[in-house]
Amino acid sequence: MALSIGPLRADKPDFVGAVEGVDIAAGVSAEDAANIEAAMDHYAVLIFRDQAIDDAQQYAFSEHFGPMEQATGDIHKAAERRLSLKVNDISNLDEKGEVLRREDRRLQFGIGNMLWHSDSSFKPTPAKYSLLSARAIPGKGGATEFADMRAAWDALDPELQAECMDQVCEHSQIYSRGLLGFTEWTADELALNQPVPQRLVRRHAGSGRLSLFLASHAGALRGWPMPEARMFLRDLTEHATRPQFVYAHQWRVGDLVMWDNRAVMHRARRYNFAEVRDMRRTTVADSAPTLEQPL
Repeated sequence: MALSIGPLRADKPDFVGAVEGVDIAAGVSAEDAANIEAAMDHYAVLIFRDQAIDDAQQYAFSEHFGPMEQATGDIHKAAERRLSLKVNDISNLDEKGEVLRREDRRLQFGIGNMLWHSDSSFKPTPAKYSLLSARAIPGKGGATEFADMRAAWDALDPELQAECMDQVCEHSQIYSRGLLGFTEWTADELALNQPVPQRLVRRHAGSGRLSLFLASHAGALRGWPMPEARMFLRDLTEHATRPQFVYAHQWRVGDLVMWDNRAVMHRARRYNFAEVRDMRRTTVADSAPTLEQPL
């Protein structure tokens, strides 16, 4: 079956595409990878159903789209990792594959994924694409929501667009986790999570469209008093995550969802932490820090 990509929903022809005719486990051609990337420029989120893949196959597929990130955005110590640094462990499992206790610091840190965010915006060069594979899912809950930051930008009042245009935010996981009361950090963790600058408005290299670059990791605006900056960012986030901009993905085992962090925000939704949720994410790095990219 030949590669086929079309809109998932008729009411949103430019946001979220459904992919057919791809077997990621068997590998994809350079031509198919180029067509997938072109579809990403248009849809920003792509859904691949029924992909029975392992970590190596997922990683090999991801490598078609740029340099790969390492999984260095969590607080797992080396002895606590059940996966290699090539793959982000987006689960509620410990190194033995057992469900984490509710009080476990790693689980409480991971709850930050339920805030709206863009992957790795807390790194000097943030993420380009994220590819999340569902290996085991809970019986209920645990959806992932995606917000179209291009449409959110287009819907802003022109005066507000002008106010946003040249702003520089500071991003850190210290900001996002602090929103949830997670405030106890080791010295090494604090050193790794110093704020980094990111543009508030970005121009997408593939489509040319402008979008807001928001995240719960954004906790300051350069040159602004902190309370005013955080209120401004909160107002923008509330605007950008209104229902008309959001798609909620209900997971099935074997789903792989690929999204463009330059064009969308996302968040996980709550589920029963006593049930296994095993998700594996590979992450493609962007080309450069956002301040070095043309606006």
